[in-house]
Amino acid sequence: MQRWRGLEDIPEGWGRSVVTIGSYDGVHRGHQLIIGKAVARARELGIPAVVVTFDPHPSEVVRPGTHPPLLAPHHRRAELMAELGVDAVLILPFTKEFSKLSPADFVVKALVDKLHAQVVVEGPNFRFGHKAQGTVDTLAELGRTYDYAVEVIDLFERGTAGGGEPFSSTLVRRLVAAGDVAGAREVLGRPHRVEGVVVRGAQRGRDMGFPTANVETLPHTAIPADGVYAGLLHVEGEAMPAAVSVGTNPQFDGKVRTVEAYAIDRVGLDLYGLHVAVEFLAYIRGQEKFATLDALLERMAIDVKQARGLIADAG
Repeated sequence: MQRWRGLEDIPEGWGRSVVTIGSYDGVHRGHQLIIGKAVARARELGIPAVVVTFDPHPSEVVRPGTHPPLLAPHHRRAELMAELGVDAVLILPFTKEFSKLSPADFVVKALVDKLHAQVVVEGPNFRFGHKAQGTVDTLAELGRTYDYAVEVIDLFERGTAGGGEPFSSTLVRRLVAAGDVAGAREVLGRPHRVEGVVVRGAQRGRDMGFPTANVETLPHTAIPADGVYAGLLHVEGEAMPAAVSVGTNPQFDGKVRTVEAYAIDRVGLDLYGLHVAVEFLAYIRGQEKFATLDALLERMAIDVKQARGLIADAG
């Protein structure tokens, strides 16, 4: 799959394509419907399927300080899109100048002049252009002028998560923030994950017999609520069963929130400096401060046992 950053990265002579545009944070099951339809149409027409997305999130440029927690960094979104059959991902740097483009100017600069869109596939609530003035109706009207078709895909996919609320990135963020990683998994179609580099912590876990990978997560990452979870630690292509702790470590009066993963039944791992991913499969308990260190150690042993069972059940 090709990855482009900016319109200037699109190869000269690029032909017609099927395009879909959006932030697509998380590439959840609703997103998968749209992207899947775009890929299917591209295959029918014998042309590439292209996803157009933005960096940073538009809200951070339009309303600084309102950047939402991110469900997946751009490289992860690209991996997920590639699995869906997308041929190219175009990441457009979202700047103040870019945010002022009218819907018509955006269509001409991106869809017409560069991507030569033949079909544009979107959800019913798609908005674009300056102050989000453009709608799918605007897109279709411009398509009649610039020779592309617009197909709108219903997004009313829902399950039990959030009381049956339609799937959305906003719903996933809310579920993750509440520690409902099982609900987030239902909407995403896979476990929520966070990524980052393993850094040195206080190394108390090692001293207590539970050495953990302290993951320095990427900026704006959507991190689950404080607590203990069953999960998987992904290291260089290997998925290791793990008990994961999120929080400030109140047993030792910690102040900084961390994500720490204990790789169950693994001895002698040296992960410092490696980029890893942590997937959250199930919630075990909230964060708490124990009366004694021995009580904490007893509880940690129970956590690991529960995590082992939950991971097996999720397998």
